[in-house]
Formats: sequence, C-alpha cells, structure tokens
Amino acid sequence: MSWEEELIHLYDKNTSQIGRIQLKSFQSSGKEEQIPYVLLPFFHTTVTAQIQVTLSADGDFLGASKVERKDKLTMIPVTEKSNSRTGKSVEPHPLCDSLKYLAGDYGRYVRDTSGDAERCHKLYMEALKKWHCSSFSHEKVDAVWTYLEKGTLMQDLLREKVLQQNEEGHLDDAVKLEGVAQGSAFVRFLVRGRAGMRDGQTSDACWKDSSLWECFIRYYQSMEGKKELELDYLTGELQPPSYLHSKKIRNEGDGAKLISSNDKDNFTFRGRFATKEQAFAIGIETSQKLHNALKWIIRKQGRSFDTLTMVTWESDLKEMPPWDADTETIASAAFPETLPEAAGEEFQNPFQDDLPDGWEEEPEETAVPDENPMTARQFYSALAGYRKQVENPSHMILLAFDAATTGRLSLAEFKTLDTARYLENIQKWHEQCGWIQWKYKDGHRKDFYGVPGIRDITELLYGAESNGRLLLADKNGKRLRAELGRRLLPCIWDNRELPYDLVAAAVNRASMPQAYKERHNWERVLTLACSFVKKHRYEKEKEEWNVALDNECNNRDYLYGRLLAVADRIEYKTFDKEKDAARMTNAKRYMSTFSQRPFETWKIIEENLQPYLNKLPIQERLYYENLLDGICERFSVEEFRKNDKLDGLYLLGFHSQSCALKNNKNKEKDGGSENE
Repeated sequence: MSWEEELIHLYDKNTSQIGRIQLKSFQSSGKEEQIPYVLLPFFHTTVTAQIQVTLSADGDFLGASKVERKDKLTMIPVTEKSNSRTGKSVEPHPLCDSLKYLAGDYGRYVRDTSGDAERCHKLYMEALKKWHCSSFSHEKVDAVWTYLEKGTLMQDLLREKVLQQNEEGHLDDAVKLEGVAQGSAFVRFLVRGRAGMRDGQTSDACWKDSSLWECFIRYYQSMEGKKELELDYLTGELQPPSYLHSKKIRNEGDGAKLISSNDKDNFTFRGRFATKEQAFAIGIETSQKLHNALKWIIRKQGRSFDTLTMVTWESDLKEMPPWDADTETIASAAFPETLPEAAGEEFQNPFQDDLPDGWEEEPEETAVPDENPMTARQFYSALAGYRKQVENPSHMILLAFDAATTGRLSLAEFKTLDTARYLENIQKWHEQCGWIQWKYKDGHRKDFYGVPGIRDITELLYGAESNGRLLLADKNGKRLRAELGRRLLPCIWDNRELPYDLVAAAVNRASMPQAYKERHNWERVLTLACSFVKKHRYEKEKEEWNVALDNECNNRDYLYGRLLAVADRIEYKTFDKEKDAARMTNAKRYMSTFSQRPFETWKIIEENLQPYLNKLPIQERLYYENLLDGICERFSVEEFRKNDKLDGLYLLGFHSQSCALKNNKNKEKDGGSENE
C-alpha cells in the first residue's frame, strides 16, 4: 500500500479511539511530563484553550475560569476554511473561538482601530445561527447561541476576574493567560444540561460530548453534499473534493501543510495540467482520515529530530521495539529492574556522583566483565515476546516528514517491512554491533552489552564536553541528529552496511583520548568505536569479534592494540591514587600518533615503560614482562616493523586486553602468563 492508504487504513481500524483524549508520558529535565493526544473525528481539530465558560441549558451565564495547563487541549468543530485560516483570514470556527469572534462587547474593552473584531463577530454569529437553525442543531449549540446573543461575554469575564483591566478600562496588555495576550484568548464552553445540573455529567464539556460531534459532522456533510462530486485520486471514489487541507500535523503549533494547492500565481503544475483540479483532487473524507490518523500516530509514538519527524507503527498497532533505541532499553521492556531509592529523585549532576574525576579509573571491583549475559538474555527474551504477538499478515510502517519552509511539509521517507523481518533486522543490528556499553538511567550508571541509541551515538560522534558529559551544544546539534538518524535508518531497518565514514569518525575520536577532560567520556566513545569496527569487520570480512580477549589472534592491528593496553596498565598500576588521579598515561597520550605510526611510536612508549616496571612488585613485573613478550612473539618480524597506519581493529585489541587485565587480577599477582 501507499503511505496515504496506510494512514487511511490506520484510521479505519481505530475508530473506537475517536475522541478519546489520551496522555503520553516522557521525561523532561528529570521530571515526568505528559502531553495529550486524540484521534479526531471528521471536521474537528485541537486548540489550546485559555478560558472556560460555563452556561446553563437555557443559555444563562453560570461562571468562568482559567483553563489549567494540564487540561488545555480542547477539541473543537471546524470548517475547511476555518481550519486553514491564517493571520489575514477571518473565517470563524463553528462553535468555540477566540474572544474577538465570540464577544459582542469586545470593542468596549479592547482597542480595535481596524474594525476587524466587529467583522469577526458578525461572521461568527451568522455561521452559528445557520447551525442553530438547522435540523442538526444540539442543545449545547442552542445554549451558546442564546448566551452570545446577549453580547455580555467580556463583561462577565471581567466580573469573574478571569480578565483584568488597566486604569483606562481596557484589557491590561501586560497580563497574559498561559503566555497568551488577554484579547487573543481562546474560549471553550461547558453547558450544564438539565440532567447534568443534578449529577454533573462529564459530557457537559462541549469538547467531550460525542453527540455534539455527530451533530456537527452531519450538519457539515449536509453542506458539503451540495458540492459536485469529483474523482478522489487516492481511493478512486466519487466524493466532495477538498482543496484546503489540515495543518498542525507534527504538533499543535505546526503551520506546515503536507498537501497544498493554493498556488494560483506561479502554477507549479504548469506544463502538465491547466487547473489545480486536474493536478490533484482528494475527497474531503479521505483528507480527514489521512490527516487525522497522521496527527494521532505522530503524537502517540512519533520522534522529532529538529525539523525532521519520524513515526513507526505495526499494522495492528502492536507494541514493537523502537528502531533507534539502545539495547538496554529494548531489554528492560521485558524485565523492568528495581532501582535504588534515589532513582526517583531529580538527578542534577549525574556525571559527578559515582564516577572518578578526570582520568582516574573506576575501582577494579566495579569493572565491567568481559560480557554481560544478563542484558543478552533480557534482550532475546524481549524479542521473543514481541514475536509471539505478531500475526500474519503483519508489517511495519515508517514515515518521516521534513519542512523545507515553514509552510510546506514534505515526505522524506516511507518504508514498509514485514514485522518478522523487522524484528530479525533489529536483532542483527544489536548483535553485530554488540560491545560493552554504559549509560545513565534514572540517575545511575547502567552497564549493558549491545549498542547505544541514535541520540547517544550522535553525541558520542559529534558532541563536545560540557558539565562532565558530551553534548551537542550548538544550533546544528538537532540537525546532526536528524541526518545521522537518516543515515543509520537503512542500517537498522534494512540491515544495510554501516557507512565507513561513520566508522572512521568513531575510530578517529577514540584515538584521541587527550581531547577529553573526563575519562568516562572517552571510554564511551571508545566502546562505540569498537561496536562500529566490529560490525564493519563482519560486513567486509565476515569476521566475528567479541569483547573476550582472543589470545590466538595474530592480526597485526589487534596485537598492537594489545601492546598499547598492557603498557597503559603497567603505568597506571604505579599511580598514586590521590596525586595522579587526573594524570593520563603515556600510552594514551601517544595513542593518536601510535595509530598512525605504530612501530616508531611503540619504541618510544617501550623505552618510557621500564621505570614503571621497576616500581612494580617482582611478581607483577614478571607477569607483565611475560605478557608483553607473549604478544610480541605472535608478530612476524615483517609485520611488527611495518609502520603503516593501524586499522580500527587495534581498538578492539586495546579494549579487550584492557578488560581482561581489569578482571583478571590473580594472574598479575601470581606471576602467571597469558597462555596459562
């Protein structure tokens, strides 16, 4: 199916969700926030209301109040023209609108030199009267009409102190309602029905009353039915056409339209068609389904990267692992862990709590083991759970939209894939990139085996240090994240090859530890580079690499990485924990040069290593000397003396050897050899 058909199908399958305002939770600055979203009925949209007016069924004013921030999302009926109105347009909404449309006494309290408010109110009352006098009216419509005919809305709001005046008797320009000027406030209605006066039914709210929605839909369809039917280019059916399509697609403040045909001057369709009707015609109901479904699914589970918005869903809306998530996030979906009590507290400065300052290593007793089988078990268990709920036929859909200008939205990506294949490719991505990683979760360090998420990858590749962590601090940060997401999407979604420039970028950053103030930032870059190199080697050479040290490997790059790790460990073992906490070893200081000219640089590192060996206890010194000799014996003379640039594989050798040394302390103490 096309992407338009997918959205229409999505709307048709979820009609039971129409009008239900739901909440989506997310973390912001350490606190849980919620945003509302709703699958809209036909000819409705959502607005942010600032004022709520309560009326009786007879149209009497009962009270008014400011709308609380958490309850501000309001569903209102709209026409094609009112839904597409801009700053210059004065097309009124059918029921709820801003003060200048509703208030007959608006001009008494707000300076209106242009006379625009009077015109807006007149148009609104004319439109409301047509609905009120039609056979599709509703008791709430009748109540609103009766009340607004009195022309006392502004007076009533001032008496209730919802609005405030200045000394001249006009609305005070300095006073805002949730950031909106008083004169521009949006009003919604709550009508106490005759039954509701006794039991306070929630349906008294106009935006929650399904009977009111249905009345307006039938009323508007009766108006649209007078139009001549035209061929809907998407469905092939005859429908009343729509040429004014919805906005607010990505969020409530989004003015960009996905479909537009208002170019009467430049004729973008010139050369093929004579009129916009010939160029593209969409039925009004088709347009409603398409846009309402898209708004709903984006707010429900979309992800934004600057101007780029991506959304994925399974054809039956079954929960599936996010393609851009890290391994731990997917794994924890099946096995939520009990976090320490402090995890519920707001986390102010995570990178200073349980991490060493500067270049001090973490204590050996907390060192990460060679593998993390727990993460792996949870990950595979989670995928198995997802597979159990998949029914045939089932497929995944991905849509991505970007705005070339503020008013135009374009389709940047459209993909479909069998759900079983999607899960298989997700598994391959996390397997092929699997390496020791860590992140902060709920204020605590979380070690896992796998690959970071797209957001973390972007920060590790392009971020700069700020307050102890890597961040995309400049204005291009969001754009970088969007571009990286686009480039990695086929690698994850379609199991395509990883672009080599990303591998090279990770290797180059990992080869410069001296560029980082904090050790943990460099270590995260290092483990990402290992993940990327591992995947690249599998794709090009079909080689399998693991964190566990390969003592039998004779690869020059891998062996040189091991040598560097041993030299680094020897020097670190002689450090004074207090005096040398921020000191960097020679091995790390020379790492960048070592990666370019290993033979030449190793001679320098080796010469500087002897004083540190002499400081070690005899048993430890013998262990490290034997280890260095054992590694060197695996080189051929020719390979050892080559001074060519090292491949990224040297980082795997370096990291695997480092992990082995941190987690194998007994050998260091008893003087054992690597081949024991």
